Amino acid sequence: MSDTAILINTAVAVLATVLLIVKFKVNPVIGLILGSLYLGLSTQLGISKTIETITKGFGDIMMEVGLLIAFGVLMGSILNEVGAIRRLVERLLSVFGPKALPYSMAVAMSTVLQSIFVDVLIVISAPLARRMATKIGPMGTARLATAMAISLECGIIFMVPGVGALAVAGVLGVSLGKMLICGLLLVVPTVLLAVLIMSFLFRRGFWKPARDEQNVFEDDDYPQSTPNQPARGSVGMDDGQQPQADPGAVKLAVGPEGKRETSLLLLFAPLLLSLILIAAGAIAEIAKFQNGVLELLGNPVVALLIGMIGTTIVARGAIGQKGVEDAISTGFKESGQILLLTGAGGSLAATVAAAGLGDILGGFFSASAVAPLVVVWVIAAVLHIAVGSVTLSAITAAGMLAPIAPALGLDPVLIALAAGAGSLFMIHVTSNTFWLLQSLLGQTVRGALKSVTVGVSVASVIALGLVLVMSIFI
Repeated sequence: MSDTAILINTAVAVLATVLLIVKFKVNPVIGLILGSLYLGLSTQLGISKTIETITKGFGDIMMEVGLLIAFGVLMGSILNEVGAIRRLVERLLSVFGPKALPYSMAVAMSTVLQSIFVDVLIVISAPLARRMATKIGPMGTARLATAMAISLECGIIFMVPGVGALAVAGVLGVSLGKMLICGLLLVVPTVLLAVLIMSFLFRRGFWKPARDEQNVFEDDDYPQSTPNQPARGSVGMDDGQQPQADPGAVKLAVGPEGKRETSLLLLFAPLLLSLILIAAGAIAEIAKFQNGVLELLGNPVVALLIGMIGTTIVARGAIGQKGVEDAISTGFKESGQILLLTGAGGSLAATVAAAGLGDILGGFFSASAVAPLVVVWVIAAVLHIAVGSVTLSAITAAGMLAPIAPALGLDPVLIALAAGAGSLFMIHVTSNTFWLLQSLLGQTVRGALKSVTVGVSVASVIALGLVLVMSIFI
């Protein structure tokens, strides 16, 4: 088959997948598999080869990140149940004060809290942010809404164990240790710079409180407990729908009556230990330092398993065995849809590679690492605007461009980060996050378009610039 025919059929497969999901409301998992099936058959892989490629692509990515996603989701579900997120936000407020709250919240949410579902994070932290908005200045609502939007979305796609970061790393075969280190180096300056730029714009008249804010709820209308409901998980399964989080449908996450609250540091210690072990393993690998114990404990699966066990033990003392079992049950329900979507994304990526797209596109680029990274960003941005899913657009873009990396000597982690940066561009009314932040933080739709759409798009562009800088050294 000619190169032109392969390019056309690949474009048709991607476009058809987008239309199935957006126009005909087909489940994203089914849409991705149908797109993979069409691409394999249309590029003459044959029936047997096409099905084999789809199933192998699904299996390969599950082998890479299946357990990691499951352990990460379960840890997040347990931390949610014990009320750790609410307490962390309150601690940040007491330590850094109201003026620095947008920055401290942004860093915390984009790093250590990425095992928590996005909708859960919003519903827990939004009431606290709304109460503090008046204390950090006239632009309080705008700054906190923007900080939350930027940090939540950036953390999903850049920071391990965010489900987006795990999925994209799996598609591209990036080690979780390298993804963790590079993602951390990228996400912190990205969120801080983006919040700083948006704060500057708000002070210069970009935000009009009379038009951009609405006082729909009184403070007492907001629960200060932990939501116990289905969450988007930032994987696109519920993207494009109206918000599903009901701030009234909550269950208080506290320990047994009369029991002293568990230390916040103790609650997060197992998760932090997991991240430290993964990073240590990656550093040892880069330094070619061989140690059997470190190699075992630094393996991402083992490290997250240790974190999962530790979180379970700590939570059992805080909320009892029944509370832990309820949290794990909720986590299993949520991890199912995340795993399926991630696997289906791997199937499409494998089919794209088998169709020969990588060899064709590889000839279109020079040895420079800049052009491919920009192309990855653009493809992911276009897909996100169409589909409204951060993770889905990043997986698809990364899978399409992954075959180019070996030909150019481009480190796959750069493609993962560039795809993630592009998938953040133009979050708008197709996103569940958009509507949750709009309603729970007292913004009008016009206000949310400024704080969420513009704010996260600024972060997207900043992240691309930082990835291009990183490409010089990696």
